[in-house]
Amino acid sequence: MLGRGVLAPLGALAAAIYGKAVASRSASFDAGRGVVHLDRPVISVGNLSVGGTGKTPMVVHTLGVLRDAGRKPCVAMRGYRAGPDGSDEAALYRRVRAGVPIVARPDRVEGLIELFATSEGESVDTIVLDDGFQHRRLARQLDIVLLDATRSVFLDRLLPAGWLREPVSSLARARAVVVTHAERVAARMVDDMLRRVREVAPNALLASARHEWLDLRVHHGHDVQVRAVDWLRSKRVVAACAIGNPEAFIAQTREAVGTDLAASIVLRDHDPFNVASVARIAKAAEKSDVIVVTEKDWSKLSKVPAETWPCALAVPRLGMQFVRGGGELAAAIAQAARPLTPEIAGESNEA
Repeated sequence: MLGRGVLAPLGALAAAIYGKAVASRSASFDAGRGVVHLDRPVISVGNLSVGGTGKTPMVVHTLGVLRDAGRKPCVAMRGYRAGPDGSDEAALYRRVRAGVPIVARPDRVEGLIELFATSEGESVDTIVLDDGFQHRRLARQLDIVLLDATRSVFLDRLLPAGWLREPVSSLARARAVVVTHAERVAARMVDDMLRRVREVAPNALLASARHEWLDLRVHHGHDVQVRAVDWLRSKRVVAACAIGNPEAFIAQTREAVGTDLAASIVLRDHDPFNVASVARIAKAAEKSDVIVVTEKDWSKLSKVPAETWPCALAVPRLGMQFVRGGGELAAAIAQAARPLTPEIAGESNEA
């Protein structure tokens, strides 16, 4: 970021230029230019800023709501920093929502059209866009936007001076706004953020949610056991992650252990976990009882030979627990997934 110190003026200038480009692009999509309407309903899960806001657990939650409603969804995503086996998120979705087709392509429209022409895709009746708020090329019936309670967008600035991909005024496009990581701040801070969202998006459905560990998958050698979260209590633990918001994961690990961690290793988002990264984690854990890693990072670390690790690896299963608005959001998701008619298609967000 260029927002502080001697580079601050440069960051402000670059942010102003970036903001004009975003405004021009948004105006074009607002006018309907370049917007593609598919023949199946689209639900987007996205955010305003770079970094982790909890999109992956929200997509998992959305897929669960759709399946409970009898729908057959797929996920369309960009496939950021995807390796030969696909992105971390795609691998996670395949594990926790088996049978859901995944499109991981820079051109999501083209990828979806190709999917629909296959036997796997012909039964798909709903599309869930992962990180779709800025992917305005594809029209959608519901835009769900996530805001991290620990990183107020109302105190942030546009890239590269800050972390915002587009201005806060863009929330006016959202039909639902969810404040995530509510467990990390005081309730009054969540309420204040929702109040400010209401000023920008007066018609949006508002919700807030906690991110909680449901249980652990503990891998020791080739043995795997499901354990309660309190299994970590008072153990010597190393926390390792390569995600967009490492602070929340490290804090959750520390709370589960109930004491200081033996070590915490934070790698860049989507780190490939090469030999050097794996060796660094293993070295830090030589005198520890367990290494705790995220579900997303386990997509890569599961391929590391079991004998590499000096102790057990625990993978917390993350879930979203809604503090407010969960029922209303589920109803909105089910409503948005209705089969399209010309009238409904005309109601879709042009963004």
